[in-house]
Amino acid sequence: MRTRLEAPAVEPLSIERTSVALSGATRTYPGRSRSAKPTEALAEVTLSVARGEVLAVVGPSGCGKSTLLELVCGLQEPDRGEVSVHGDNSAAARLSQCAYMAQRDLLLPWRDAIANAALALECQGVGRREARRRAAPLFRRFGLDSFEGALPGELSGGMRQRVAFLRTLLAGRPVLCLDEPFAALDSITRAAMQEWLADALAGEPRTVVCVTHDVEEALFLGDRVVVLSARPGRVVAELRVDLPRPRPRRETVTDARFVELKEQALEALAA
Repeated sequence: MRTRLEAPAVEPLSIERTSVALSGATRTYPGRSRSAKPTEALAEVTLSVARGEVLAVVGPSGCGKSTLLELVCGLQEPDRGEVSVHGDNSAAARLSQCAYMAQRDLLLPWRDAIANAALALECQGVGRREARRRAAPLFRRFGLDSFEGALPGELSGGMRQRVAFLRTLLAGRPVLCLDEPFAALDSITRAAMQEWLADALAGEPRTVVCVTHDVEEALFLGDRVVVLSARPGRVVAELRVDLPRPRPRRETVTDARFVELKEQALEALAA
């Protein structure tokens, strides 16, 4: 049951406006041994994401956030319920519409930064030289110019995540699924990267589903925030982040409305 913190009911999104939809999605993993009980990761999750919207999903560790993203991307199928992207619920169609960014940057250590980013295009059959040519403008746009030739080991954690995000963008998919992209960063770098990502998405709009265990990050990045319960993950609250963009981070996180929304999200997590 959802808590009283749920946002007021709004008219359901039309099929034309809906990019991602889950209806009663449930996912259970079998036990690791014959005697072990199955693990229900998600239970009856229903939510929708409008085209061009940034939906942040927040919840405690182990509540099924990564499983939710893998369902959206077509990497898994629900045991019950339905998951669709742009109205198509087949795994192949979902996979073709979504680009997935994992928690770790997964950069190939023998490839320089621009070659790592361009890998998304090479996997689609684009030649190496052409792929690098297409990637180059994004390096300039997102503050990575002069680092194109650097190997991953020569980059800071924040720069590595930027390269990983550019690789995700270059896949050219309309839906981005971001799995705690800044979890491995220190708090100062993480805050800077949150602001960088918000700016990047303003310049390269996509439909985004971003999962995190950080309430402040979810509210700063999202147009809406969905709060999941502890495992099995259920939607316990939905909050509309009615703050204007762009959002300078320092001013935003100290804004009275932001603080109010943060308290509501924390209350939902504790319920």
